[in-house]
Amino acid sequence: MAKKIGLSRLRSGKFLIWRTISASLISGLGLANSGAALAHHPFGGQTPTNFIEGFLSGLGHPMIGIDHFAFVVAVGLMAAILRHGFWVPAAFIATALLGTGIHLQSWDLLAPEFFISISIVILGGLLTLKQGPTLWLSTSIAAIAGVFHGYAYGEAIVGAEITPLVSYLAGFSVMQLAIAALAYICGKALNANAVKDSVLPTRFVGFAIAGMGLAFLSSVLLG
Repeated sequence: MAKKIGLSRLRSGKFLIWRTISASLISGLGLANSGAALAHHPFGGQTPTNFIEGFLSGLGHPMIGIDHFAFVVAVGLMAAILRHGFWVPAAFIATALLGTGIHLQSWDLLAPEFFISISIVILGGLLTLKQGPTLWLSTSIAAIAGVFHGYAYGEAIVGAEITPLVSYLAGFSVMQLAIAALAYICGKALNANAVKDSVLPTRFVGFAIAGMGLAFLSSVLLG
């Protein structure tokens, strides 16, 4: 009897975690409806002019841009299911800074929105697998994707002075780390005290993320 109660509580707890992640993704999708322009301009198109504006703009970008938000959630969940998985978000955050730098240097990347959408589909798809991918593969995908996500982040800070620029970089790095860390904690909780098919909720999130990626991809392809 006690065992049944324990399993019931465990499954209930996992359901609540799964519901929280799903609600976050759905809320983010609602934010996306505010318009594609806002995804790259947290201040409505105005370039930040001081430290506070730069930092707040950086904090807002990964949340307002649902494509970025979905990918960072996927990065955190992937880190949770891999041994030494912290390398996945670390690689993504580092190369996102590189991508922003590329944009600020006025270098062009080929079809960034296309590759951002593809990255969401791929990483979300990998989360759906019963046997997860290798650390090397996941880290490589996150690192490559980070360049394109960072390039998109750079749009909001073009033309800014050095102070808001630095605070913007710090802001979006901190927010990405926070989102990935929360997803990591949720992912670990989902897989704690493993029971049969305990990874199923994580795989469900993967399907949701991959589906969102396909929606973004179709939007890019169809214009």
